[in-house]
Amino acid sequence: MLTTAQNNESKYWVVIPAAGVGSRMQADRPKQYLLLENKTILEYTLDCFLGNPVIAGTCIAISESDTVWSSMSLAAQKDLITVHGGQERCHSVFNALLHLMPIADQNDWVLVHDAARPCLRQEDIMHLIDSLKNDEVGGLLAVPVKDTMKRSNSEDEVIETVERNQLWHALTPQMFRLGTLFNAIKKALDKNYLITDEASAIELVGLSPRLIEGHADNIKITRPEDLQLAKFFLQQQGRAPI
Repeated sequence: MLTTAQNNESKYWVVIPAAGVGSRMQADRPKQYLLLENKTILEYTLDCFLGNPVIAGTCIAISESDTVWSSMSLAAQKDLITVHGGQERCHSVFNALLHLMPIADQNDWVLVHDAARPCLRQEDIMHLIDSLKNDEVGGLLAVPVKDTMKRSNSEDEVIETVERNQLWHALTPQMFRLGTLFNAIKKALDKNYLITDEASAIELVGLSPRLIEGHADNIKITRPEDLQLAKFFLQQQGRAPI
């Protein structure tokens, strides 16, 4: 399954924004350093990409005040590039892209993945790459909305039920050409738009990313109760001890 992507002339790079503090976790350290069994969330996330022969390199954006990363053995991994993160997620991604611009081709693909999504499956990575490698724009992993959706007012009162047909939960990785993504995020930041995902920046420049259906176990850890769910999913995937 890897040979199809490898035969494509463009390279594939990964960007991991990992400079957040994860305040909603109410923990004594940034959430990416919380343990799931014997490894940190960040280690599980990086395991999804490091050693994958399709990936040319992985660039991780770490907070300048981070005191944990440099002590981890992963920090010395030869195909791992470390850059300073920014105040918001979009700034961290932009800093990573800025570092990649001189060393990668602008037509190379970049897969941006949340540091707190450790349950990403290899099959979803390859499905995303194989689905988009000849696409003119790029796209993102996503899952269709299954629940009834409600819109509320500022008092958390329902004001309408939103039709769920053609609604999707946006996941990561989100995959776009390096030059296109760099320019899109730069334009957004120049206008003081703090975009929450890369597809939003691509949309702002008038392009339409494709939605590639992935697995719903690709969860983002944001609250304490998510840790046990992530542990369960990793065990089901055979990546964590039972």
